[in-house]
Amino acid sequence: MKSCLIVDDSKVIRKVARHILETMEFDVSEASDGKEALDHVATTAPDVILLDWNMPVMSGMDFLRAYRSTVNAPSAKVIFCTTENGIGHIQAAIDAGADEYVMKPFDRETLEAKLQIVGCI
Repeated sequence: MKSCLIVDDSKVIRKVARHILETMEFDVSEASDGKEALDHVATTAPDVILLDWNMPVMSGMDFLRAYRSTVNAPSAKVIFCTTENGIGHIQAAIDAGADEYVMKPFDRETLEAKLQIVGCI
């Protein structure tokens, strides 16, 4: 079974994403900020990370940079899931190591398409 870590400070977004991913037969974990997510990936390697941009404690960009620079080659596909829609934000996310980018609000079809693009389904 594929696994996904949802990293978002919004409990509602985590709940919606969890529901969608579980119907797609993913094993789902959650983190409410980038620091919590870094702690999680230090012990468990998800197949995909659904990552919010703006969060307290540690932002999505700070998490992504830290994650991609770890000694152990991080293998998870990272999909930014955010309201930030400027081309500069998208380019910065890709440059920092994101594999894909999805805008909030999203639905099952959109998320499924992004997961197909990154090879997780």
